[in-house]
Amino acid sequence: MSRFFIELYLDEDVDVLIAQLIRARGFAVVTTQEAGQLGNSDAAQLAYAVSQHKTLLAWITAPATFGHSE
Repeated sequence: MSRFFIELYLDEDVDVLIAQLIRARGFAVVTTQEAGQLGNSDAAQLAYAVSQHKTLLAWITAPATFGHSE
């Protein structure tokens, strides 16, 4: 895949089925579970995504909650 396209890092709240569907379309996806990052804080998830040059895809269930669980 060309570096023109983003590579996704899926937060643990995003269903793994989403990863499978995105991969089926030829895109690079890593889940929190695959990366060994389950249970880490929102800030740690974002830091990991940045360190791996990936775009974080998170499932936010309530307004303005990302990063406020710490």
